[in-house]
Amino acid sequence: MANNTEAPPTLEIRRTIRAPRQRVYDAWTKAEELKQWHAPGPLTVSLVEMDVRPGGKYRIHMRSPDGKDHKVSGEYRVVDPPKKVVYSWGWDGDHPVKDSTVTIEFFERGDATEVVLTHSGISHDGERKGHTEGWTAILDKFEALYSKGAA
Repeated sequence: MANNTEAPPTLEIRRTIRAPRQRVYDAWTKAEELKQWHAPGPLTVSLVEMDVRPGGKYRIHMRSPDGKDHKVSGEYRVVDPPKKVVYSWGWDGDHPVKDSTVTIEFFERGDATEVVLTHSGISHDGERKGHTEGWTAILDKFEALYSKGAA
């Protein structure tokens, strides 16, 4: 039975990337690398600004083929190289997800790295579904780029 005391929807996605943990961590924490892959499907990254330290801010603009920018920003809460990054996630403009939390954990798995992405504090199941699709598409690009050693 649902009630108002339930926690907001959370999503978790796991991927194993055939690359060393430090390399995978760097791809998440260096603007020039993140710009190559951090947008789902046909979207591209048009702007990345990152101050990767607790209390540091970031902004990411993802541009659709029609030229519309989808803007997200937030603040780093935990930076523990090369194990974990936690940051707030909020869409700019008229969007229901304004203050959620993204946790990225990096686990050594032999010569590969398991990435565990947890996005919590999403307002409702519909948003959870949309963010699951978006993060899955972003991680598809990430895996294709970094597991092949191309980046």
